[in-house]
Amino acid sequence: MKTTHLIASLAFAAVSGLGAYVYWGSATQAAPASEFVLLDGSTTSTQGLRGKVTLVNFWATSCTTCVAEMPDIVATYNKYKDQGYDTLAVAMSYDPPQYVLNYAQSRQLPFKVALDNTGAAAKAWGDIKITPTTYLVNKRGEIVKTYVGTPDFPELHRLIEKLLAEA
Repeated sequence: MKTTHLIASLAFAAVSGLGAYVYWGSATQAAPASEFVLLDGSTTSTQGLRGKVTLVNFWATSCTTCVAEMPDIVATYNKYKDQGYDTLAVAMSYDPPQYVLNYAQSRQLPFKVALDNTGAAAKAWGDIKITPTTYLVNKRGEIVKTYVGTPDFPELHRLIEKLLAEA
């Protein structure tokens, strides 16, 4: 997808306030090389996503849509985690780390949660300004679909199942 189309789609999502999404179609692109610092102080990287279908969700505790979709993200993770699926929730740089830690602990988020303190990850993944922005990455480390706003979860589940079935 051309950058101008992506920018136009993101602008539409921002202006409309709709749960819009951008579809990469059959042309996939490699997930950007990034390092993520997890809440426990450990790190993971884009390279660590390979071999699993992974949902990478950029979010913030101050984002009402992010908070509203989080139970569905948890349910999706729990449904597919034993089949080679993973989730990485990346808190935006403006989100106070203590708020993120409190949210993750109080809701017992079962997947990896990262702090993007410097904003480097959000910049690498398309200079994300709108939350939630969510990427579905296949086993080869390629972005298959990007959602700006809340995903259509039944459709997302069908896509996850298709990607999990791939060799």
